[in-house]
Amino acid sequence: MPPPGGNRELIRSLTVIPVAAIALANIIGTGVFVKARVMTCNVGSPGMVLTVWLVAGLLTLCGALVYAELGAMMPRPGGEFHFLSAAFGRRVAFIYGWTKTIALGASAAAVAILFVVFLNDLTGAALPPAAITLLPLAIIAISTGLNLLSARSNGHATTALTALKIALVLFVGVGAFVLADGHWENYALAGAAGTCEGVPDSAKLGIRGFGAAMLGALWGYNGWATIALMGGEIKDPARTVPRALIGGTLTVIALYLFINAAYFYVLTPLEVASVPKSSSVAFEAVTRFLGPGVAALMSAGLMISAYGTLHTTVLTGPRIPYALAQAGLFPSILARISANGVPAVAIVMLGIWSMVLGASGTFDILTDMYIFVLWVFFGLNGAALIMLRYRLPDADRPYRVWGYPYVPVVFILVTLYLLINTVMATPTRALVAVGLIVIGLPVYEYFSRREVKAAP
Repeated sequence: MPPPGGNRELIRSLTVIPVAAIALANIIGTGVFVKARVMTCNVGSPGMVLTVWLVAGLLTLCGALVYAELGAMMPRPGGEFHFLSAAFGRRVAFIYGWTKTIALGASAAAVAILFVVFLNDLTGAALPPAAITLLPLAIIAISTGLNLLSARSNGHATTALTALKIALVLFVGVGAFVLADGHWENYALAGAAGTCEGVPDSAKLGIRGFGAAMLGALWGYNGWATIALMGGEIKDPARTVPRALIGGTLTVIALYLFINAAYFYVLTPLEVASVPKSSSVAFEAVTRFLGPGVAALMSAGLMISAYGTLHTTVLTGPRIPYALAQAGLFPSILARISANGVPAVAIVMLGIWSMVLGASGTFDILTDMYIFVLWVFFGLNGAALIMLRYRLPDADRPYRVWGYPYVPVVFILVTLYLLINTVMATPTRALVAVGLIVIGLPVYEYFSRREVKAAP
């Protein structure tokens, strides 16, 4: 029986530039402008912060190589659902889809909250408490409405947002090194004694601190895998997916190292660690070389960057519940395709759920929970690549991972380290994330039994 919406299908309209822009817009969002504060508290020194960004970037590149092979091999909407289903069966694939759908709401909510943080900077902290609570919900609603337009039009919009994001990163970095009265001596100083608002002692210094900083950096890199979700809407995926994933990831690594080096050239590590949660490291850095009046423009740029990430999250995320609904594992109405060729009901559902979580107002808790869930399934997808090489040796693979099997094995091992370290450093947040996964088991049993009953 076809899903509601007749026989409409997703339209393959995205070429390499919009696809790469979707990845870059999702990656370059908010983390690189704010996470340096927490990461300095975690590892203590500028050199270690830059090391974490590099290690996290190389890990992300390993993941991009893995996803390039899987995405080119199975270019379908909700990509990872199909990768895991082929390797481990429908139950594991459903648990991924269920958990990722729930967690995506946390990601969208966190970015919407940060959008309002930047708006508060722009207004000189003049926003009333009610506005700080309600505005994230309004911006999520706006993004949801715009994503009901066609994927092609949203791809063009994302390309423009990505150009602005890259310009913003270059503006901060070049401005810091050229215009600011900075000091290279800052790199020899420590910052763990800073205010470190909201950073638990269990996540400071040592192995635990390094792992906690990795989570912060990986939040900054988050978004590289979203291309796989759009597999059903990409033209010539065999060539487009690998090019966009690998090229986009290398670009972001270079930009992130550049802007973080700029932060510590302008600000001491102690100053970075003492930036209030209600502000951003980027804003404080730009204030040093342009003054608070002109630096207000930086807040406007950060708002655009945050919105770009929110927009692409709401654009790509609904393809997961859409894929589950197509497989009979979510309500069939979520597979409805609108006249614009997008999964409209799934988009609205994710928007509403993001608004619910956005009312919480807790940015760091939402991001840590989301990253933990995300990397559980990133590791499983790394294992899926190895499993599918063994089970389907003759399958058509337009792209094959460079350095196989070492790249996916390293990716899996580092993922395991990060997950174990997160349980040790922030056990409560990890426990909440694990709870989301466990809750999915009875939900799967319900939908799978319903599907069996409906089969005749």
